[in-house]
Order: sequence, then C-alpha cells, then structure tokens
Amino acid sequence: MVKLLRFLKPFAWSVSTVLVLVLFQSLADLYLPTLMSDIVDIGIINGDNQYILRVGGLMLFFAAGSALCMIAASFLSAKIAIGFGKNLRSMVFSRVESYSLHEFDQLGTASLITRTTNDITQIQQVLIVILRMMVSAPMMSIGGIIMAVSKDAVLSLVFVVAMPVLAGAILLIFRRGVPLFKTMQVNLDKLNRVLREGLTGIRVVRAFNRLDHERERFQMTNSDLTVTAINVNKLMAALMPVMMLVMNFSTIAIVWFGGIRVDHGDMQVGDMMAFLQYAMHIMFSLVMISFMFIMLPRAEASAVRINEVLDIVPEIKDAEKVKHTAGRRGFVEFINVTFGYPGAEQPAISNISFTAGPGEVTAIIGGTGSGKSTLINLIPRFYDIDEGSILIDGVDVREMSQESLRAKIGLVPQKAVLFTGTIADNIRYGKEDAADEEIRRAAETAQATDFITTMKDGFDSLIAQGGTNISGGQKQRLSIARALVRKPEIYVLDDALSALDYKTDARLRIALRKETADATVLIVAQRVSTVMGADRIIVMEKGKIAGIGSHRELLNTCEVYREIVLSQFSGEEIA
Repeated sequence: MVKLLRFLKPFAWSVSTVLVLVLFQSLADLYLPTLMSDIVDIGIINGDNQYILRVGGLMLFFAAGSALCMIAASFLSAKIAIGFGKNLRSMVFSRVESYSLHEFDQLGTASLITRTTNDITQIQQVLIVILRMMVSAPMMSIGGIIMAVSKDAVLSLVFVVAMPVLAGAILLIFRRGVPLFKTMQVNLDKLNRVLREGLTGIRVVRAFNRLDHERERFQMTNSDLTVTAINVNKLMAALMPVMMLVMNFSTIAIVWFGGIRVDHGDMQVGDMMAFLQYAMHIMFSLVMISFMFIMLPRAEASAVRINEVLDIVPEIKDAEKVKHTAGRRGFVEFINVTFGYPGAEQPAISNISFTAGPGEVTAIIGGTGSGKSTLINLIPRFYDIDEGSILIDGVDVREMSQESLRAKIGLVPQKAVLFTGTIADNIRYGKEDAADEEIRRAAETAQATDFITTMKDGFDSLIAQGGTNISGGQKQRLSIARALVRKPEIYVLDDALSALDYKTDARLRIALRKETADATVLIVAQRVSTVMGADRIIVMEKGKIAGIGSHRELLNTCEVYREIVLSQFSGEEIA
C-alpha cells in the first residue's frame, strides 16, 4: 500500500490542504466540550446570561467552522481519491501494454481486468477514509485523553480498562481478516474468468448443450466467493457490537463514578459533562480507526496484487541505444534462430535460417504444432529468441525500437480480432489518418467490398464486440484490409486465408500480388493451393525446416511437402 502512495505526488497540495482542514476540525471539536463546561459551571450556576450568550456564540462559531472544514475536506478527499484511481489505472494499463505475451500468460486476462478495476476501486475507497481519518482519529483520541485527564485524572482510569479491550479486538479481527480478503480477491478473479468464458463461448456452450454444466461451474465459483465474503463480513460485524459494548459500559462507569466525585465536591457538573463528551470523542476515534482497519486488509490485498502488475519488469524492452535501418526496405533474415517457450522442455523452433526480400512471397507450411505461428510471432518481437539473430533491413530486431520495428509490419493474426465500432473504424485501426479512398481500396483488395456493400450502412455498419455479427471469413478479410491500409514494408499473414472459400482465396491472392508488389510477404497456410504460387515455400516439421524451395522443387526433394500435397490433392491433380 505504501509503495502506491507515490502516485499521490500530483495531489500533494490538495492532500496538505485536506490535512490542515481536518486538523482545524479536530481542534474545534476538542474545544467545544470545554466551552460547554464553562457555560454550565460558570454561566448557568452564576446566572450570567451575558456570559452564556458570549460563550454560546463562540460555540456556534467553532461548530460552524468545524462543519465547513468537514465539508471541504470531504470534497477534496473524494477528488484526490478519484484522481489517484485514474492515474493508477492509467499506469497499470500502460504497464500491461508493455508486457510480452509470456507475461500476459503469467497473470491471465481475467486477473488483469479485476486488478485494473475492482482492486484499484478498493484502494480508492480506503484512500478517502485515510485522508479523512488518518489525522482526525489519532488527534481526537490523543487530544481527548489529554483533555479528559486535565478535567479529572482519577476518572480517566476508566480508559485504562476500556481502551486495551477495544484495541485488542481490533488487532485480532485485523489479523484474521487479511488472509480472507486475499482469498476473496482470488475468488473474484475466478468468477471473472468463468463468466468471461461462458459469455464469449456461448455459441459453443449451446451447440454442445452444456448450459447446465456452465451454470454449475458458475454456481460453484460464485458460492466460493459468497462463502468467503460472508465469513469476512461475519468477522467484521463482530467488531461493532464489541465497540458499542465497551462504549456503553464506559459511559455507565463515567456517569457512576463521576456522579460520586461530583457529590463529594471533587468535580463540577460541567466538567463531568465535558469529560463524557471527551470519552465519546475517544471512543468514536477508536471506532474510526477500527473502520480504517476493516477496510485496510482488503485494500492491502488489492495493493499487493496491483504491485505485482507494476513490479513485473517486461522481458521485451528497447535497447539503451536503438539502431535505425537505412537504405534497405522490407528485408527479413533469420540466422540460426532457436526459440523455446518458458518452461518448455524442448525448443519450439531450432536452427531456422532463411531470407525474404521485397517483391517476394515466402510461404510457410507444415503440420499442426510444427512451429509456423511461433516463427511468425518472432518477427514483430512478441517473444525474444534464445539463440541466433533476426534481421530486419540488416538490423537485429533486439537493437531496434519496438515502435519502429512494428511500424514496418502489417500483421494479420491467426485469430482475426475486430473491435467494437464501424467497419471503417476497424480498417482505419491500421492507419489512423487513412482517407476514405484508402479504406475502400484496402477493402476491395481484401475482397471485402462485396459483403460490405450489402450491409445496411456500408462502411459505417457497426461491428459487435469481437466481430460476432459477421462470419469468420468476413472477419479475416477485414483483418487483411486493416493490414493493407497501412502499406507496410512487410506483410505477415498467419493462416489468414483459412476461413475463405477457394474462389475468394484465389481472387485475394491475385489482388495481393498486385498490391504488395514492392513489399515482402510472409504467408503461413495449411492449404497447398494457397502456397504453391509463392516464390519460396518453407516446409516446417517438429520445429525445424524440412525443406525450402518452389512448389515443383519441393515435390521432388521434400518428402514432408509431398505428403502434405498428397493429403490435399489426388495423383491426377498433382500431375
């Protein structure tokens, strides 16, 4: 929690103002019982109406000042907490954006969403309480004890019994509450994950008639969270009766023993009334402290989880001195590249070497799990390689800035990802300042114009979250259009034509040839028909290159490629 307070630096002046306001409010509240005591012991007993009016007016002044300070402090506290939450969310989001795919896998999407929303909200709420009570509660408690002792030291012995009981109860509940709050946040992560899976996969759930299974799965996770939350609230609910019991017994003791001391002439009535007020101040300050302790365990658990996000140092970061490419455009070269996923026993790809240049189409084909997508993901530096080098225009990708590297690449991922918005917005995602004509040209090349024009609003038609209101082939074509509008030096298509029919596939490849004549094109595909026209075909098997060459060359020299071709074409078609 303390580490996160550095995000309060922009609000240093406002925090100082709140603390000063709370200080004045506390001083005013502490002075009011003394004034009341003077009215009773001096004004009423002596019948001095002028004194009563004068001191009463002073009491009203201090009460009004206390109220104004409280309102101003509450307003500023809320403003600080909201601003703090905004800055912290921005920082967490920025840090998550810098993660490599490995770091995403470590924490998980559901947990990152919970940490960025619910966890920061918990800290935001407790910050308001801290700003309002951090100064007020201790000052009211300590000041109340000092003022009570000044009124009657003997009667103050009541606090010697009451305060340790209250402090012990608060400490015990705090120690037992912290683990439960941590468990509750973990259960919230699980609930978020199950809910996201159930909603995003609703078509599969319904297709396989697994609604009851998913409902049970959700109920189990929801029950775990509910049971933990109930246990936490039972624990916290026990604190209030204990506090009220101590406060009421303290009040009885003060009135009982105070009455005896007034009867013996050791104490005046006004002082006893003031003493009772100070006792209430002390007890209520302890209630406020306990309220802080109730909120702190959950905030502490949330702070730990947020610090985990902020403390992760991204594996992939720019070199201290980045290099820039000059003279060459679109040259890709793999030199003895080996890469293995963290924790894997064997590398995903080994000793990969090839070159690809502008005006060439390099296709990558192989069986499932052969390392095709892994190889492609290394070009934009989604992962860092273990051995060898990947050169773009003669510069190692690890020596380039990530921004300049990815600016050269137009990526069409294996799973087409679209965002909520219009079709034009999704295509323009590849180039923010793309003109309408550029968007139409990219859509036409991607063979997307046919279905776009049939939609009600054309390019202004809305795409649902994740593109659920269009087909898989339409999503792929829009993803290709998004890469085309960027006009990059290197096109990377990771199995981006798999959902297209053969006719559309063929038309798209012809159009791509014309549009990308000056660029380097790398295509990952499962279909032989997609890759057979490529200038160079790389055949992958078990993470290694089984062969490189043209379609005809590989048919004669590469057994793996021949098996793939035979699995998709008859002997007559091959001939």
